[in-house]
Amino acid sequence: MNDAEKKPLVVDLDQADAGFRDEVAREPGGEGILKCYACGTCTAGCPVRDVSEEYNPRRIIHQVLLGMREDVLDSEFIWYCSTCFTCQERCPQGVKITDIMTALKNMAARSGKTPKAYDMQRNLILEMGRLYELDDFDNKKRGKINLPAIHMKWDELQTMYESVTGKSMKKEVEEVDSQETVVVKAVKVKPKKEETE
Repeated sequence: MNDAEKKPLVVDLDQADAGFRDEVAREPGGEGILKCYACGTCTAGCPVRDVSEEYNPRRIIHQVLLGMREDVLDSEFIWYCSTCFTCQERCPQGVKITDIMTALKNMAARSGKTPKAYDMQRNLILEMGRLYELDDFDNKKRGKINLPAIHMKWDELQTMYESVTGKSMKKEVEEVDSQETVVVKAVKVKPKKEETE
């Protein structure tokens, strides 16, 4: 047991936000947080915990339930979740812990509290449409293992996005850019059935 675990969780009731847990519960992905009874199965099975003993999903959920808004949303720990779903699969109450972590990340991002690495990634996506610019070197490596070259352009990405979502990527990018925040969101996409003739 390390110092982070030994240190008691202190709640200043003057600072506690009694509505925080309900706000998280209303957030997409946060719906099941009130079912948690702090058994610790999430923390015991977490692979991130194997690397960083300070990471403790049970503690984060406990802080939410106690109304510790600033401690949770300012914490770097909500960003440690690798979204492997181990906790979610093992939870005896069916609490969707990975989804709760995503909900907390969304709330933090809307408050302008994102790690610098996320902001850097956002800027790369806005500039190039991806996190890593593919060049001839990459395409030569792909060719060596019989993969086709990739030559996607930003306008092609925009066209694909608009055909899938029905929304203008440029407008959404400008909207996000003006807010100076990054919001993590999952979009479920059903592939279009191609007509065969």
